[in-house]
Parts: sequence; structure tokens; C-alpha cells
Amino acid sequence: MDAARARKLAEQISQIVAEMLERRIKDPRLGFVTVTEARLTNDLREATVFYTVYGTDQERADTAMALASATGIIRSEVGRQLGLRHTPSLEFVADALPDTAQRVEDLVIQAKHADAELARSRQGAQYAGDPDPYRKHAEAEDADED
Repeated sequence: MDAARARKLAEQISQIVAEMLERRIKDPRLGFVTVTEARLTNDLREATVFYTVYGTDQERADTAMALASATGIIRSEVGRQLGLRHTPSLEFVADALPDTAQRVEDLVIQAKHADAELARSRQGAQYAGDPDPYRKHAEAEDADED
């Protein structure tokens, strides 16, 4: 199958799933969930839906269980709206992107603190020798050439 068609169908799947989670799935375990992306294999048999959950680890686990229990209902709606001969099987995967982004932000903050510490330690520091040891050497060569 064409990869562009698979991407287009994956986009439609993510919209359908997001709408289902917002309007039709009333599971109390379902937390504040956002569908971030859907990926569909080129043979259109399997779809992976990535999601994020705002909340605690317990809320994330509860949401994962709620999504697992609602997979059949969501899959049947995806099949009905897409009208494909074979409805792809759905797999819900927690998106690691927000955690990775937070880790990168923490590292940037750590680097900024290290830079500030280095700047404080350099204040008032002077060169051990001449500020530019090569300058005198270049002036002496100019004098030798004359």
C-alpha cells in the first residue's frame, strides 16, 4: 500500500479515536488523555495510537486499563467511519515524548547552572602569564624584518 495513504488514514484514525475518547467512552478510569499520533502499517492491518495522560502514575495506569477495555468499541467505530475492507487492529501506547522533553529541559537547566557557576568562578581572574603571549613574539619578528 502507498505510504502516503497510510499516513492519511493514520491521521483519520487519530481524529476518530480522540473524538471517541472525548464524547463516547465514559469509563471513570479514563484520565485527561490526549491522542498525540497514530501510525499505521503499510499493509493497513495494525495501527498504533500514541497518547499522553496528564496526572499521576496511578492515573496513567488507570487510563491504560480503560483504553485496553475500550479497544473493541473504538476499533469498530474506526472501521465504520473509514469503510476499509479490513479494520486495523489498535494498540494504545503511552507516548514517551513528554517525559523525554522534560528530561531535556532538566539537562538544559543543569547546564545553565553550571555555566553560571563557571562565570562566577572566573570573575576577577587574571591570566597566569601575558594576556596574549604571541603578540610580543609577532612584534619582535616585525622588528627583525626591518
